[in-house]
Amino acid sequence: MEKPVRKVGIIGVGHVGSAAAYSIIHQGICEELTLVDIKEEKMIADAIDFSDSISFLPWRTKVKYGSLLDLKDHDVIIISVAGEQLLPGITRLDVLKSSAEIIKSIIPSLKEAGFNGIYVVATNPCDIITYLTWKLSGLPRNQVFGTGTALDSSRFRKIIGEYLNVDPRSITGYTLGEHGDSQMGAWSHVTVGGKPILQYMADNQIEPFDFDDIVQQTRIEGWNILSRKGNTSYGIGNALAFMAKSILNDSHSITPVSSVLEGEYGEQGLAIGVPGIVCRDGLKQVIELNLNQKEKELFKKSANTIKDSIATLDL
Repeated sequence: MEKPVRKVGIIGVGHVGSAAAYSIIHQGICEELTLVDIKEEKMIADAIDFSDSISFLPWRTKVKYGSLLDLKDHDVIIISVAGEQLLPGITRLDVLKSSAEIIKSIIPSLKEAGFNGIYVVATNPCDIITYLTWKLSGLPRNQVFGTGTALDSSRFRKIIGEYLNVDPRSITGYTLGEHGDSQMGAWSHVTVGGKPILQYMADNQIEPFDFDDIVQQTRIEGWNILSRKGNTSYGIGNALAFMAKSILNDSHSITPVSSVLEGEYGEQGLAIGVPGIVCRDGLKQVIELNLNQKEKELFKKSANTIKDSIATLDL
């Protein structure tokens, strides 16, 4: 019996989209990858350039370029278009208007074409654009989610690991809320080798450090990269590839995503970064952490920041 061809499309092949494509191809995540971008020459050149690398890999990914309608039968569409450029001194929320205009020109066409796959959104401001994509798509919430605080949580664990001299992959911990300045650290659920972080530190006689400072370092990590090279790409590119792989392999991976909430964490009418289970059907389940009172207040504050921005959209 012929196996189905797994297809991923990327809309927006700038720094982020190109990094995601590179990671997808070099991990052999799908059999067919289609690039779509308004900059046609760049899109064509990238498709050719990626195809030229296939001889050096242990698998073959057919890399194509095309139009939005060529994506209608794809399993996963990654949205990495960019509106106004992020620059030091402006926030992700400042680019909402230009990003929203692009999304409004994309999603209705794919809806009309009958796309029934899964959207993974990276475009900033991620949470608001994820919610807008969901509203315009007409799809159930499990088929539309964003990268949310996935990359922030990776940075969070990396920084904690540096303080503890522990591989960040041995640390479980998340930042929740907005992929932006109001995100918060869920310290009550941070574990190191299975131990709560405070217990691990006490058992290993590690001097206390400022938890709020760790969260602040996490928040500004992206800006530190952007101010030095003008963009962030490799971290988010790998996050997108991980999510595509989790979908296509039906992995049931637990990772933070920007999810549309329907009462979880006491919230609805928004998309926001929370842990979720990602599988072949998209977002199978939102994992609701039992936050302490301080964390609940910080999460609520972040949710209100996102809601205020959603309220400015014509929905």
